[in-house]
Amino acid sequence: MDIKLSEAEIVSQLIRGGCDAMVYCDETAHFVDAVKADPQNPVKEFYNVSDFPAYKEEGRAAIKAGDTRCIDAKVEPDDLACIVYTSGTTGLSKGVMLSHFNVTSDVTASCSVQKGEHAMGFLPLNHTFCWVGALFSGYLLAEWGYINDGVKDLQKDMKTYHPQNFSAVPLVVNSIYDRIWRTAKKSGQAEKLEKGLKISRFLYKHGIDVRRKIFKTIIDNLGGELEFIICGGANLDPKYEQGMNDFGIQIINGYGMTECSPAITVNLRDYVRFGSVGQALPCNKIKIMYPDEFGVGEIYVQGTNVMQGYYNDPEATAEAFDDAEDGRWLRTGDYGRMDEDGYLYFVGRKKNLIVLSNGKNVSPEEIEDKLICIDYVSEVLVYQEDDKITAEFYLNKEEYPDCEQHLKEDVHKVNEVLPKFKRVITIKTRDTEFPKTTTMKIIRNREMYS
Repeated sequence: MDIKLSEAEIVSQLIRGGCDAMVYCDETAHFVDAVKADPQNPVKEFYNVSDFPAYKEEGRAAIKAGDTRCIDAKVEPDDLACIVYTSGTTGLSKGVMLSHFNVTSDVTASCSVQKGEHAMGFLPLNHTFCWVGALFSGYLLAEWGYINDGVKDLQKDMKTYHPQNFSAVPLVVNSIYDRIWRTAKKSGQAEKLEKGLKISRFLYKHGIDVRRKIFKTIIDNLGGELEFIICGGANLDPKYEQGMNDFGIQIINGYGMTECSPAITVNLRDYVRFGSVGQALPCNKIKIMYPDEFGVGEIYVQGTNVMQGYYNDPEATAEAFDDAEDGRWLRTGDYGRMDEDGYLYFVGRKKNLIVLSNGKNVSPEEIEDKLICIDYVSEVLVYQEDDKITAEFYLNKEEYPDCEQHLKEDVHKVNEVLPKFKRVITIKTRDTEFPKTTTMKIIRNREMYS
C-alpha cells in the first residue's frame, strides 16, 4: 500500500479490498490504530515486520507438528496475485486485479528488451512501474545497491551509490535537467555550457562521441556512472529527452498503466525515437481506435499483462474492455498515434480532453508540454473554463523575481506555434505548488486548488 496516503484513504482501500490481514512496520503503526477504530474494518490479523523472527519460529513449529498447508498450497498462473489501487488523479482510485501471470509476463517481456547494471530504486514499492523497473527485474539489479526515499535526497544518493540507471517519472527528469541549467547560470558557466553543446553536437553528428568527457562535471554530480534513466508514468516533453541525451545520459521513454502490470511500450537503448514512448513489448499488442485526420485515437491494448478487472466493480470492468472479433481489448482511456514503424506517440488522457463549443477537441497535456519549457515555469495545468482554454502556472519567482511580468509575452510566443483553437486565452498564476498524488502527478481535480 501507499504509505503516503492519509489514514482515511488507507482504511478506505483496506475496506474496499476486503483485506483480512495487514503487515506493517513501526513507521506505519499509526495506520493500525486508524484501521481498528473503523467499524467497517475487515482486518482481523496485524503483523509487524519487526516480529517476523517470532512468526517464522511459529511456522516451523506448525510444520513440525504436521501442519503442511503452506507447503501444499498451489498457486496457479491465473490466480489473483495482488490488488493495486490506481493513483486517482481525477477521482476515487480503483482496485486493479493482477494475476501472477499478468505480472510475470510483463516483467519477463521487459527483461527481454532492456538490460542494465548497477541500479537505484527510486519509485515507491507500491507502484507497479517500480516492479518492472527494479523490484522484480533482476536484470537491473545485478549490483543492487540502494532504495532512494525521495526527490530531495536523489542527487546526494546518486553521488553516494553511483547508479548506472534508475527508473523515474518525468517530473524527476525535468528537475534534474532544470537544475543543471540553473547551476550553470548561477555560476556564470551557462555560456561555456552552450559552447560545449555546440562542439559536442557537431562531433557527434560526425560519429565522434565525446559527450561524457565534455560534460564530465555534470555526470560526476549525478554519481559519475549514470548512463540512462527509464522514464514513464506521465508525458515527457522531447526537450528534456534530447537535452539529457546531449549531456550523455539517455532517456529510455516508455508508456504503461497499472491495468497492464504496467509496461506496454518502451524505447530500446539502441533504437530510441525522440518524442515517442517506444514500441509494444512482446507480451502485448496495441492499436489506435477511431483515429482522426491526424491519426490520433484511443490506445487499445491486448496481451497477457492486461488485468483481470477492477475488484468488486463489474460496471467499471465492463466499461474498460471492448470485445471485438479479434478478441478482448483494454480501452486505456489514453490518446495517441503510431508511426509506420510501430512507435507510439502519447497525446493525452481521454478524461482530461477539452471539448470546445466549436466541436474541437484539445489535449491539455499537449499544450502543457510546450508551456513547461518556459524557463521560469515550475508547474502548469491547462483546463477549460467558460469555453476558454486556461493555463494556470506555478512560477519559480525565487530565481526569476520578475518572471510574472514576462509571462503573457512568453505564452503568446507559445500560442504562435499552436493552431488557433488550441491557444491559451486565460492566464492564471498561483502561489503554491499544485496538489499531487504520491507518485508526483498533478491532481487535475480543480476543486482542490482553492
